[in-house]
Amino acid sequence: MPMPTPVGTDDLQRYPIGRFQRRPSYIAAERAAFIERLAAHPVQLAAVLDGLTEAALDDAYRPGGWTVRQLVHHLADSHANAYMRIKLALTEDEPTIKPYNHEAWVRTPDVTVPVASSVTLVALVHERLVALLRLVGDAEAARALIHPENGRMTVDQVIAMYAWHGDHHVAHIRTWRAMR
Repeated sequence: MPMPTPVGTDDLQRYPIGRFQRRPSYIAAERAAFIERLAAHPVQLAAVLDGLTEAALDDAYRPGGWTVRQLVHHLADSHANAYMRIKLALTEDEPTIKPYNHEAWVRTPDVTVPVASSVTLVALVHERLVALLRLVGDAEAARALIHPENGRMTVDQVIAMYAWHGDHHVAHIRTWRAMR
């Protein structure tokens, strides 16, 4: 399992589990562990949000960061994109995917809807994503996509990145709650 890079205390709120480090390849057992982390994200997200008031959801989870509400909606947007990106990589020859502006997306008018909609979306996307990924073998995991900013990425690398991404943002909310 890849280890996140250590961070200084000043960076702890920004990267509570460390920065993601993409490796050139992963073995099947690592892939299985990443998939189980993805499977756990919906429950972890719901649990870390349990009991928060609407007012609390509008607090920034770290100085200069998004609100908790924006963060939850970002997770739904991001992981929906992950599902589509992986499907593209599995069905096309090294497709070039379209990046999107995360900062602009967290400011669209739909981020005012209750976070329950994004918690549900994460759960449904992960249900499909995890079901798909549990059937991916080594050959499919080696397929790739082209990210205009991150370069060529294998399905395994995308799985690892999104396992980290979900853990990273759940940890943001946990850290914020512990500091409140």
